[in-house]
Amino acid sequence: MFKDRLDRVALFGGSFDPPHFGHKAVVEEALKKLDIDKIIIVPTFLNPFKSISYLSAKERLGLSKQMFKTFQNVLVDAYEVEEGKPTPTAQTLKYFQKKYDVKYLIIGADNLNSIDTWYNFEWLNKNITWAVATRVGYTITSNKLRAFKLLEVDADISSTEIRNKQLKENS
Repeated sequence: MFKDRLDRVALFGGSFDPPHFGHKAVVEEALKKLDIDKIIIVPTFLNPFKSISYLSAKERLGLSKQMFKTFQNVLVDAYEVEEGKPTPTAQTLKYFQKKYDVKYLIIGADNLNSIDTWYNFEWLNKNITWAVATRVGYTITSNKLRAFKLLEVDADISSTEIRNKQLKENS
């Protein structure tokens, strides 16, 4: 049998440095709230706004695969890691649009202040709906986004907090 349509997906990219239960909570909420067939997790090789990462790209990819392996409708994809360089979200979206009907880009509320500095933001904003995950300490007010859906997530954790805690424990 041939499929009569492409799978509807949401892309959830990020450093995942390291992946944690907050990322898992975002995925669980997105699977409940968004009209999609699957979520594609895309760990970065290196976040275009950062110069280093705590864990290597391969480590973050492996940990992400481990975290989401029990999720039936979640795929962790190595596209950006295999690019071997910082990859703009617009390039990643164009890549996945060849295979899927990409409906959403999932972002955290902490990205809203600088979202318009993303490479090719206007094109991104015109071509998808944003799925914005709430985050403690960040308000969701944005006149920058053409269309967005809110993902109510109560997890109060960040990768930075986890790294800082690990650094303290190891020193």
